[in-house]
Amino acid sequence: MNLPYEWVIGLRYTRAGKRSSRNSFISFISLISVAGIALGVAALIVVLSVMNGFEKEVTARMLSVLAHIEVFDARGSMPDWQAAAREAARNPQVRGAAPFAETEAMLVRDDTMKPALIRGVLPAMEPHVSDVARRMREGTLATLRAGSSNIVLGSALARALGVGVGDRITVLTAAPAAPGQGGVAGMLPRPRAFTVTGIFEAGHYQFDSTLGFVHLDDAERLQGTTAPSGLRLRLADMDTAPRVALELKRSMTGDLVMRDWSRVNATWFAAVQSQKGMMFIILAMIVAVAAFNLVSTLVMTVRDKQAEVAILRTLGASPGAVMRIFMVQGTLVGLLGTLIGVGLGVAVALNVDVIVRFIEHAFGVHFLDKNIYFISEMPSDLLWSDVARVGGVAVLLAFIATLYPSWSAARVKPAEALRYE
Repeated sequence: MNLPYEWVIGLRYTRAGKRSSRNSFISFISLISVAGIALGVAALIVVLSVMNGFEKEVTARMLSVLAHIEVFDARGSMPDWQAAAREAARNPQVRGAAPFAETEAMLVRDDTMKPALIRGVLPAMEPHVSDVARRMREGTLATLRAGSSNIVLGSALARALGVGVGDRITVLTAAPAAPGQGGVAGMLPRPRAFTVTGIFEAGHYQFDSTLGFVHLDDAERLQGTTAPSGLRLRLADMDTAPRVALELKRSMTGDLVMRDWSRVNATWFAAVQSQKGMMFIILAMIVAVAAFNLVSTLVMTVRDKQAEVAILRTLGASPGAVMRIFMVQGTLVGLLGTLIGVGLGVAVALNVDVIVRFIEHAFGVHFLDKNIYFISEMPSDLLWSDVARVGGVAVLLAFIATLYPSWSAARVKPAEALRYE
């Protein structure tokens, strides 16, 4: 295979050439550029993978108590939820359905009062749409029986109230005031005693500190209704939730409102994506600094090779050909650094948990406290789309860094360059 002479010369310039001190120094600077690009690319891949891992872990914990899709009737309740569940099950993505009722309440224990969201469920059907049954620390969901006035609390909420299994709490909900009774905005608090029969821990503070489960019948009595609030659905692929919600909206009968899990937590996901974007930009600056080290390397190479460039020009090489020689040299250096960085970054990202454990054991430190983060191992989720994006940006920056030195080489005048040779 015969390469164009610009490629051949550019490849040769990436090596030290003559064993002179100047050539060796240029090669050393070139190696520093390669190392800088490689470290920047590797750091960017590892950081993005760890952020993806945390996002995936938090999402999994959120969806352990959240449904992929929630279906509400515009009238406020869904008496014939069984028919709605059968209609939803016709969609091939729907894997499970269960009714629910939700109401806001205040939980009171002695002098402590905490706001909470009380969710009424059917214990036998709840495992079809959530993983709460597998997140129980004490007790089971089966203790929630119709009319039993039993409640299962999140671990943080139970700690805040100072209660455990077997303790009793008071649940305050708002009820319409009877004519002549007054009350704030026509509402009066309605107390009801419940017994704590279980404690769950989803590993997500938002739910562990504000959520409680009761039987569906008890939740309907707290609401003052005789039907569930709606239907909760679990899908085969949670990422299809927005599309499936639109399909169910068109296929199911009635005036229904669909809410998928990504809309429920839209603010959190937007914040995570914003943080990832900013982190990508910040770490890309490290790659940019390393890539633009190529400018000094190529400028020194151009100065060192002026006589050779002049000879090429006298032999008929065009300015564009001279530019391509140094662009090939700089791009190859950038490509080499990128490939090394991608290999290193992928290796670390795939083994970050092992590496972190080794560092913790060797230096006696602990990066993740389970009592604070609810996880003890560093999560990592390597996405090849991130690898391709990082690699592309690094090569592009290296290519941009070659433009000025290459243009400077093309402007060398053969007569002046050879005058003192």
